[in-house]
Amino acid sequence: MIEEKNWIYLKKNFERFLKFERGLSDNSIEAYLNDISKLEVYCEEQKLSLQQVTSKDIQRFLMWINGFGISPFTQSRLLSGLKTFYNFLLIEYDWETNPVELIQSPRMARKIPSVLNIQEIDQLIQAIDLSKSEGMRNKTILEVLYGCGLRVSELVGLKISNLYLDVEFIKVEGKGSKERLIPIGNQAIKYLKIYLDEVRNHIKIKAGQEDFVFLNKRGAALSRVMVFIMIKDLAKKIGLQKSISPHTFRHSFASHLVEGGADLRAVQDMLGHESITTTEIYTHIDREYLQSVITQYHPRS
Repeated sequence: MIEEKNWIYLKKNFERFLKFERGLSDNSIEAYLNDISKLEVYCEEQKLSLQQVTSKDIQRFLMWINGFGISPFTQSRLLSGLKTFYNFLLIEYDWETNPVELIQSPRMARKIPSVLNIQEIDQLIQAIDLSKSEGMRNKTILEVLYGCGLRVSELVGLKISNLYLDVEFIKVEGKGSKERLIPIGNQAIKYLKIYLDEVRNHIKIKAGQEDFVFLNKRGAALSRVMVFIMIKDLAKKIGLQKSISPHTFRHSFASHLVEGGADLRAVQDMLGHESITTTEIYTHIDREYLQSVITQYHPRS
């Protein structure tokens, strides 16, 4: 029988399972482990061993979590993490039951993401000070984010060896270390070449960082935080009232493609979504845009 003292042992093996069997990213693994740690704290408070936990205990645990003001989305993700953990116990340790199996996730309203219009994107790019050493790099970052719909992790992890600019494609490593090819437009290619040929080749690059496209002043790969800060500063500079992040450019990329009549399956492939349902959110954005046009211009509105 596994006692409470073996939580550390189980979490360590679960971490290996997520990394080597599921191929998840470090960020996803950390999120899973945080979920399990919350259950561990609850069990310690209730003086429950892991094997004693029933479906009713899981329901009480979710009520306990809800008391901290955690959103339905986070609760749903947490429940998914627990299901994965118990499935791992069933596989690796012949666990007898899965107390999470029949528990339904909380209902969630689908949140339509905030997007930028093309004028706002142009304003942000034009606000970059090209006289600064990092100016051309930052301009290229926004052109690539918007031009390819990348996640910020895909952007900072972009490799020179994965640029196929002659055939207008780049290769990125997405969630779960899954690779995909994405078409890249002429505007993004233009500034990538300028940055690589006229800026990056003058940077003293740290050993082991030679293949990363975007580098900081010390010659190392950019962090995600630096990209967040750069975009927040630009938004403040132009007085943009929307709350934006690197992901806003990804949403805008997808939304503008759907508005332009792009096939939803093609957009799904470019974004690297496993399910078409995730991509369908952009059809809602398109409908909102059409509704706003009617409201603004129709004489009977």
